[in-house]
Amino acid sequence: MAYYFYLGNVLLPVPPEKVELKVKNKNKTYDLINFAEINVLKNAGLTEIEFEVLLPNTKYPFAMYQNGFQNAKYYLGILENLKINRSAFQFIVARRFPNNKTIYDTNIKVALEEYTISDNAKDGFDTKVKIKLKQYKEYSTKTVQVTIKQYKPPVVTRTVTTNNTAKSTPKPSGQNYTVKSGDCLWNIAKRFYGNGSKYTVIYNANRDKIKNPNLIYPGQVFWIPA
Repeated sequence: MAYYFYLGNVLLPVPPEKVELKVKNKNKTYDLINFAEINVLKNAGLTEIEFEVLLPNTKYPFAMYQNGFQNAKYYLGILENLKINRSAFQFIVARRFPNNKTIYDTNIKVALEEYTISDNAKDGFDTKVKIKLKQYKEYSTKTVQVTIKQYKPPVVTRTVTTNNTAKSTPKPSGQNYTVKSGDCLWNIAKRFYGNGSKYTVIYNANRDKIKNPNLIYPGQVFWIPA
């Protein structure tokens, strides 16, 4: 059986011994309140591909050369350009029987994620490279134009009826009291209202002057409501 590996339009001279295509799982498992477990099925994630390839530095009879012999440096340059240029490309594996009849093909658009160059004495002058690819899907952004209309409040027409008869503003009923030494709100309320528990009436009328009803000072002037 013959294998032909293409990175874009470049045929690798020696097909890898094996290739792994991992279809990523995106399903989610949840535990329900009754302790049952469910699996929510979602679209598959991006396929990941890994393989190790031999790049000969000498011409072998079993190797396939698309446009004549090229050494490892040539293919390493292609990998470098794919990484630097951030180029997506087609990864193709053509599988054929000895009679050249097609078994099945892999044809997927990918990006080069990473590659590791390995020089090993047992490989002689040749170079091995571990390559990791990941499926690439086209995407684009859309421009959305948002029009914001300025809010204009409705015009409200009011009819105002005036009364020319002047009314005198009634004067507030009560009196001022200057705090003396030994005073407290309880005693002042008892003096004016006959009931010390009504100190809250004085307190509420003078909140701007009294921060703490238990603390008042001689010389403060309070308004005592009638």
